[in-house]
Amino acid sequence: MYVELAESASGPIPWPVDFAWPWGDALALLDHFAPDARLVNLETSVTAAGAAAPGKGVHYRMSPGNVPALMAVNPEVCSIANNHVLDFGVDGLKETLEVLRRAGVPVVGAGVNATEAARPVMVPTASSRVVVFAFGSTSSGVPEGWGATESRPGIALLPDLSDRTADEVTEQVSRFKQPGDLVVVSVHWGSNWGYAIPRRQVRFAHRLIDGGVDVVYGHSSHHPRPIEVYRDRLVLYGCGDLIDDYEGITGFAEYRDDLRLLYLATMESSGRLTALRMIPMQAHRMRLRPADPEDCAWLGQTLDRISRSHGTRITLDQDGLLVCIL
Repeated sequence: MYVELAESASGPIPWPVDFAWPWGDALALLDHFAPDARLVNLETSVTAAGAAAPGKGVHYRMSPGNVPALMAVNPEVCSIANNHVLDFGVDGLKETLEVLRRAGVPVVGAGVNATEAARPVMVPTASSRVVVFAFGSTSSGVPEGWGATESRPGIALLPDLSDRTADEVTEQVSRFKQPGDLVVVSVHWGSNWGYAIPRRQVRFAHRLIDGGVDVVYGHSSHHPRPIEVYRDRLVLYGCGDLIDDYEGITGFAEYRDDLRLLYLATMESSGRLTALRMIPMQAHRMRLRPADPEDCAWLGQTLDRISRSHGTRITLDQDGLLVCIL
């Protein structure tokens, strides 16, 4: 059905295709810019096991045989602290963890117990480490019962977005962060649509930065949300989708969820953001291609408009990249 919807919107999709197909032109662009660490939020279970979780209207799962599609982008870290990783129950989560482990994908944000779910992933770079933590919030639709305990598999679930919870996160960060480390906290939070950011999310993000976090990597919305540079640190309130099967699905057209972004952040060893470049892409025939100049301009103007209230300006450079004005 999803392929038929995409074809009705964009034209015939060849079959069969190789596992790199969904990434399209993004792979060559990422290889060109050669980031030190590639972080993705995988918002699905990877399983053929388990029964659909009761009480949810939408259940996502990817066949374990399709893991090479994920591996095509060579992720250093895969966050799975979100509202779909347990769509097929604990058995589905256990298989997801095992499949990704066998594939060699470092997973963060979920585990067979609370200790494993909360454990960060360390990515060595030429000059330091990138330390990645991941958490889910019920504000994104994560059921409260999905939180891991010492006797139950699950995700690293935030009980709320209070100052106390933020301080508990930064206390965890302090136990692992070493001089020169860059700390990223991945947070699955908020609604699917809209540009407004609740005050509690802003306060929570600021509290994390104040406590030693260098990047707040937020996601859940199907389109990009505001960007903020707070105390020289990067806050992405919602990165939007990159790869999905929504092409051809109608509704919410004003948000242009066919337009996607690759985020390239450059930071000093102190954590200070020195550059943020974003590559505009478009989903077309279920693969990514560079967005055309008109769409790049629209996306840049939209991001600039919605980020101004957070003290951030976005512009389009001569190479067609969106850049944050620092």
